[in-house]
Amino acid sequence: MATRADIEELIARTALRDRAAFSRLYELTSAKLFGICLRILNSRPEAEDALQEVFVKVWRNADRYKAGGFSPMTWLITIARNHAIDRLRARRAKGEGLDKAEELPDGAPGPEAMAIASSERGRLVGCLDELPEDRASAVRLAYLHGETYADLADRFGVPLNTMRTWLRRSLLKLRECLER
Repeated sequence: MATRADIEELIARTALRDRAAFSRLYELTSAKLFGICLRILNSRPEAEDALQEVFVKVWRNADRYKAGGFSPMTWLITIARNHAIDRLRARRAKGEGLDKAEELPDGAPGPEAMAIASSERGRLVGCLDELPEDRASAVRLAYLHGETYADLADRFGVPLNTMRTWLRRSLLKLRECLER
């Protein structure tokens, strides 16, 4: 298992166009990032394409990562999540997506949940349990299922800015909890 410092070093070397470092970064992180793409897109072929595009973005933008800031995995996961959500929105815009019953996500744990080490997963679940149920549900829907702020605001019957505040404060509480 790679440490934070290992992944930061690989990103820094990737920024210098070190192909060996990029290959090693892929080996260490692709399974987790694929799980995120698959969970959001619910289509293995589309998740495979998305993962390839995510790593192209990482190759092109590795110099934008600031060591010592956010966790390098957080940076990588954010790229993967945002890219998968963009693909999902593009699919919906074309009239595809939720109209097809086979593409509806099931409630079962996805590959990313299985890929997370049990201690990390346990800590995260424990921290989510500390949030009020509606806040925890909103976080799960936003960051695991790719729902937009507007969708969540409609679902929970709150104004859009209130939903943004819920999510921002919930993430801050989760970070605080995980740092304990």
